[in-house]
Amino acid sequence: MIDPQNPVAVLCAEGMTAEVQGRTDDARRLFAEAWARRRDHYDASIAAHYVARHQPTPARTLLWNARAARHAEADPDSTREFLASLYLNLGHSYEVVGRAIEARSYAARAASALSFLPEGGYREFTRRGVEALCGRLGMTACV
Repeated sequence: MIDPQNPVAVLCAEGMTAEVQGRTDDARRLFAEAWARRRDHYDASIAAHYVARHQPTPARTLLWNARAARHAEADPDSTREFLASLYLNLGHSYEVVGRAIEARSYAARAASALSFLPEGGYREFTRRGVEALCGRLGMTACV
């Protein structure tokens, strides 16, 4: 899925380590650096996904989640496996800001994009997230 040698992915992994260790300022800085170093849509979709995690408002989180999805959609050959997660996050952002119609649309897109994920733990984890979002939005037969 993600190239472990990719410099943007490396920065994001370092940011996640900092985040888990409670060093949120370091995580935010590393994610911002990843965004600054992006070279293409693949990099931008990864970096924007992580930058979204550290926004001060739900509206800013929505903006970054939308940016991540938009970049992934611009290069579906290399980012197809990101789409379910990115759409799930975007749907959740729309839910949080009270835009249920858009939230439902992205929940449905996330459910459809699950087919791009290989069988296994990550697909199951993402599926459960999509099911939870769909349930909160009152959607039946989402996944």
